[in-house]
Parts: sequence; structure tokens; C-alpha cells
Amino acid sequence: MTRYLFIFVLSLVFLPGRASIVEARSLPNVIFLLTDDLGYSDISCYGAKKVKTPHLDRLAAEGMMFTDFHTAASICSPSRAAFLTGAYPQRAGLYMGINPNRRAHWYLGLHPDEITITEQFKQQGYTTHMVGKWHLGTEPEFLPRKQGFDTYYGMPCNFSHSPKFFDGDDEIFAKTPLDQLTRLYTEQVTKIIKESGDEPFFLYYSHNFPHTPIAASDDFKGSSEDGLRGDMIQEMDWGVGEMMKALDEAGIADNTIVIFTSDNGPTENEYAEPYRGTKYVTFEGGHRVPFILHWPARIQEGSISEANINAMDLFPTLSEIIEAPMPTDRTYDGESLMPLLAGGDLKREASEPFYFYNCENLQAVRSGEWKLHLPRSKEQLPFWQGKKGISDLKQPVLFHLGNDRGETTDVAAANLEVVEELLELAGEARSELGEFMQRGIGQRPTGSLFPEYPVISHEKDWGILPEGAAAEIAAEKQNRYPVHSPQKR
Repeated sequence: MTRYLFIFVLSLVFLPGRASIVEARSLPNVIFLLTDDLGYSDISCYGAKKVKTPHLDRLAAEGMMFTDFHTAASICSPSRAAFLTGAYPQRAGLYMGINPNRRAHWYLGLHPDEITITEQFKQQGYTTHMVGKWHLGTEPEFLPRKQGFDTYYGMPCNFSHSPKFFDGDDEIFAKTPLDQLTRLYTEQVTKIIKESGDEPFFLYYSHNFPHTPIAASDDFKGSSEDGLRGDMIQEMDWGVGEMMKALDEAGIADNTIVIFTSDNGPTENEYAEPYRGTKYVTFEGGHRVPFILHWPARIQEGSISEANINAMDLFPTLSEIIEAPMPTDRTYDGESLMPLLAGGDLKREASEPFYFYNCENLQAVRSGEWKLHLPRSKEQLPFWQGKKGISDLKQPVLFHLGNDRGETTDVAAANLEVVEELLELAGEARSELGEFMQRGIGQRPTGSLFPEYPVISHEKDWGILPEGAAAEIAAEKQNRYPVHSPQKR
């Protein structure tokens, strides 16, 4: 691994040969580019063979590429909550996959009291923008501009939940033209860059692809060796190239941080190889995705890190970079990555556990290279898992990821002490973060229009609501939407 040591001080220090183009800016711009359902081996620099992603490959070659990055969930909503809050989704209260068309979900969202990374940027004087998919609540109380964003542009939901597209509060499309989505987003992103002037900005660019349904413009149809999905990924890569060109032309590329990753794994395992599993499950393929950090003014080109990092690390890392104090009134589950960028090691031990939840159900614990899949019943499973992954497990199953990255060989019988240690950690996590139908002592509230009622993550449990609650919730929905449309925002 190629690394170098720098001292992070207010007087900026530049790598040899770099023009000092950011003297007017004491703080870097930040672009966080989050894709949807993109797997570990979906782009060239992570092993893709049927698509070409030269612009993403360049980001990796010029920055730092991580090989052991994990999202906090294997589905959209909770994964996004973790990125923005620096906490496990269970701790932040947003652990379910929100579908505004479900009677159990339409009135839920990320709690307004959560402090997002966007609000950290606002505190430091940044202009904050969001382009793309939100998926953290569709009621006015939970929309992006309630969580620190100055501007919003995009399709807030999955297309199947609502195909509408907005610019602020204005509906631009009743049905988003998916074949033009990447072009629309690219034009908005480059516009933000060009109009930024000398003021620092934070841009959360959350693309809806490659979540289905997918489409590509005529310019990219047939351009890959992997059908429409490959064409669409190559068009996304083109958009990254246009974004980087805009940064260069604005003279701010060197001191702009670009972070690229995915919210969770793909729906088909071939795009997660060499790891087992997909979206919806807690095998590595559902959580381990690409993570690239590009910052020419700070990062040595060609750096590769095998450090075990996760989605919750983004919040403290960016907070440290922009010199925003971490809030002291709540618990965070991540750690700043700045020591890695300085050529050192993380403060946390490699053995510090990482918990693989699927909605409310704790399904696995990792410590170092050991990963224990926990006993579970079908009743505990979230509805999206179905028969995928391990749906019914009576005894714990242990894998050693260093020797068995495909999670194929159970070594529990030969490592009973490890099993016991990880089971003990699982018990502690359940007490802190909860389990199916069990709140944890460290859980913060879920954003809800009806905070007095229990949060129901699965339709099958709707009957546990207190008498009259369902009728009150239905009445409020009718009041807000007299003519109910499944395509409401």
C-alpha cells in the first residue's frame, strides 16, 4: 500500500506539482456520490469485465480505493440513514425499508431531531445541495430540506413507489423519463459546480441506478457487453467524467473531495463476486461494496486500503475535515478515517465488532476476520428477505473471511471459544440496538407523525397497534390526500 504522512493544519500543504488553486478556500468542497444497488464487482477497478468505467477507475487510481468497506444495511432506507447520521440505522431509528404506499410506513421517516452530516456542513457555512433519491420519508416533515439541504433536485423514491421528479417543491415530471435520468442529474450536478463561485459546497448526489427499473439513453444503448444494465453503468460513469471535467474547469478539482460508493449490494450475485449473497441479505455480497475517496490535495495517488471501514465512518471523517465538532449529546458508531489518509492506522482495534442487522433482526457479528451468522426464525425476518440468504437457522454458523471470503465453510465446531465470544457480543448489541419486536436501550426514536404509537416495520404485525390507532392513522392520510394516489410524494 502506498501512503504518505501529512500534517492536517489550517495552512494548506499541497503535493509537489499541484497548483495552489484553492488558496481562496480554507475548506474543501465535498461531493458524496451514492449509487443504488451497485455491487462490489460492478465497476472495472473492482473487477468488472463486461463494462468499462474509465472515469471511476481514474478516481480510484488518483485517490484511495478501499477493499473492505461495508454498508450498514443491505437495503436502501436504513443504509442511507447510517451514512447521513453516523449511527447504525437501529440507533437512528430508521431501520426499515420505507415504502410510502404501505399503511405501516407512509407516516414514517428520519427523525427531524437527528443531526445529519449535512447539518454539520451548514454549521460551517457551506451551501448544501442534494441531487437524486432521498428514500427517508416522503411526508413534508421528513423531506431533505428539513435535514439541512438548501436545494433538492431529483426523484425522491424508488420508481415503483412514486415515479415523480421534483425541483425543490415543483413537480417537473409526473413520470420520470428513466432513459434521461443520468443526463438530468449530470446537468444539475455540473450546474451546481459551475455556480459555486468561491463558496464551499457539499453535494449529496444519490443516483437511483442501478436499482430497477433501469434505462439508458440512446447514446449508450448497446455500448457495453452486459446488456442494458451495463449500458446504464457506463452512462453513469460518463456522468462522473462530466462532473470531474466541471470541477477542473472551475479550478477546484484539487481541493474537492469526491466519495463514491453504493447503498448496498446488487440484486444478482454475479455483480457481488467474489463474495456470497446479494441485496436483502447479510452475507458479504449484501454489504461489501466499492468505496473510493478522491482528494488530490491530500491523498497520495494509487493508495489501496484493506482496512475494515463502514458507512458510519463518513460522518466523523467529514466532520473532522471541515472542523465541525462532533455533537456530544448522542452516541455515534463510526470513526474518522483521517489517520488512514495520513498513512497511519485507525484508532479502533481490528477486532472491534461490526453488527449485520436486517431491519430489527441481528443476523451476524464480525470481529476481525471472524464472522458469525446467528440463529434466527422466519418470524424475525424482514419481509424483503423472503427465502434469500439464511432464512431459518437453529445453530450459529462461523466463517473466517480471511480464508473463506465466499462464506462457504462452517468452522464453528473447531472454534467454540470464538463462537461464544461473538454470541456474547450479539447479546450486548441486542440490548443496545434492539431485536425483532424489542427496542434497545440505545435506540433513538423513529420519525413518525404518530410518535405515541409503536413503529411497525412489517405489515403482518399491524394488529399490535392499540385500539383505534389504525383508524386514526388512516384518517390522517385521508385528510392529507383526499383522493388517494399511490404516486403521492
